[in-house]
Amino acid sequence: MNRNPYIDDDLMAVAEQARRFATDRVAPGFLERDQTRVLDRALMREMGELGFIAPELPEEFGGQGLGCLAAGVIHEEIARADLSISYINLLASLNGQILSQHGQPGMVKPWLERLVRGEALFAIALTEPRGGSDAGNLRLRFERIGNEYVVNGEKASISAADQADAAIVFGRTGSVESAARGITALLIPMDLPGITTNRFDCHGQRAIGRGSIFFENVRVPATYRLGDENQGFAQVMQGFDFSRALIGLQVLAVARVALEEAWDYVAQREAFGKPLSAFQGVSHPLAELDTQVGAARLLCLQTLWLKDRGAPHGAEAAMCKWWAPKLAYDAVHQCLLSFGHGGYDRGVMEQRLRDVLGFQIGDGTAQIMKTIVARARAGRAAVGV
Repeated sequence: MNRNPYIDDDLMAVAEQARRFATDRVAPGFLERDQTRVLDRALMREMGELGFIAPELPEEFGGQGLGCLAAGVIHEEIARADLSISYINLLASLNGQILSQHGQPGMVKPWLERLVRGEALFAIALTEPRGGSDAGNLRLRFERIGNEYVVNGEKASISAADQADAAIVFGRTGSVESAARGITALLIPMDLPGITTNRFDCHGQRAIGRGSIFFENVRVPATYRLGDENQGFAQVMQGFDFSRALIGLQVLAVARVALEEAWDYVAQREAFGKPLSAFQGVSHPLAELDTQVGAARLLCLQTLWLKDRGAPHGAEAAMCKWWAPKLAYDAVHQCLLSFGHGGYDRGVMEQRLRDVLGFQIGDGTAQIMKTIVARARAGRAAVGV
């Protein structure tokens, strides 16, 4: 792991411990998990025992209070070995922050303790079949009846939909015309009566998977509400700035390990009596991408550094989310080409390419992220959306 101004000796030691675990325990099952599409729960519990899941959470909720940068350096080390397994870290940090900040302490504490120990996997259910980038355009309904909410509707393209133990679900409690101002968030255990799921046959990220969640007259205690009624979208969505920086580190970690392997390969493989690296047509594209990947990683680390200090970081997080997935795909693609037919064959490099592609679609498209940056720089009124 390269030194930089954001990572001190303590964080370096954490990262090295995470890398050893990722190399020894996560990497060996990388290809197999893509084929079986099964997330290794025993591996998840090992991660929890080592303190690798949501280390930024306060100690009162089972975390270590290490900060968001610590979560980031662990996250990228796990992602080097398997992007799908690193989804455990991503979902835990995003959902853990939402639960700890907006849930009733007595309700969320046992859930968070299970999350940190690696005993529970959480999904976040926002997207709907007709929603996508228009995240406030929700049709799933929460109807308040006494001390419960009755939930009806569908969520689509949800990571870990068929594997999660609980989900943070966004639904409409206000009128459709009220848009985002009429949305509420609930923590919903996935074993409640009336919940069914399916699974998509996705191009990549197959061990974690995506699918739909269907709710039919599902009754949820009102105490499981997160934040205020009709204010869930504005309150809870703030946590996505954290996850956007984590996603940046996640995909860039895949790009970095691909570049390391590509550099080693072109330095050793010979053609016309020279190493491939002697040909500028081979080495210059890798050099350009290596430069950009290093710069993008610094942006992601800076974003987490700002968050740890309570400083504004929304625009920076959006930059991480639109730039890093595209850059990572371009970098892994070039690395694959550098290996020739060996990269194109089914294996580690082509799986990396499939895995990073999904983040150009999910968790906020590049177009939405650029709009967020524009609003921050020019003002919402000047952008007009």
